[in-house]
Amino acid sequence: MIQRRLKGMGVALITPFNEDGSVDYDSLIKLVEFQVQNGTDFLCVLGTTAETPTLTNEEKQKIKRLVIERVNGRIPILLGISSNCTQTVVDTLKNDDFTGVDAVLVAVPYYNKPSQEGIYQHYKAIAEATQLPIVLYNVPGRTGVNMTAETTLRLARDFDNIVAIKEASGNITQMDDIIKNKPANFDVISGDD
Repeated sequence: MIQRRLKGMGVALITPFNEDGSVDYDSLIKLVEFQVQNGTDFLCVLGTTAETPTLTNEEKQKIKRLVIERVNGRIPILLGISSNCTQTVVDTLKNDDFTGVDAVLVAVPYYNKPSQEGIYQHYKAIAEATQLPIVLYNVPGRTGVNMTAETTLRLARDFDNIVAIKEASGNITQMDDIIKNKPANFDVISGDD
């Protein structure tokens, strides 16, 4: 499964833009190299901080390729592939090349405000579509719905390839519940960006 666990300090990589709104790929490469050279333990690519919803599919693919090439295996890469459409995430997992990616980050579906069972079914379909390690992303301030500790723990127990959660709810009691009751091979990382 996940060969390199996401431990230590991970950096949510921004997407630099030129004045005309196009992606500044040269600055992106410099940012990646700066992070690697200065002790970052892993990179989160194409997450919230990257302004991913504003990027075209072509831009996302180019960013992914450039970061993977530049990192060249020196540190783990956590790649965001979130969508509020379950089938879009499943299709991405089936059709894209994830060579060089250590795990994928998938946020709770946004806008639709699914029930806890709906959240579970979203991640179940994704976990069953791939052998890649999956990191759940609970960021209710952005998605409009909180994934409870119960749902998180159910997913962690039911699917071996669901290996971690990026818990950004800000709810310390919920985080404590997850940490105290999680399987040994399930990691909890945190940050709200």
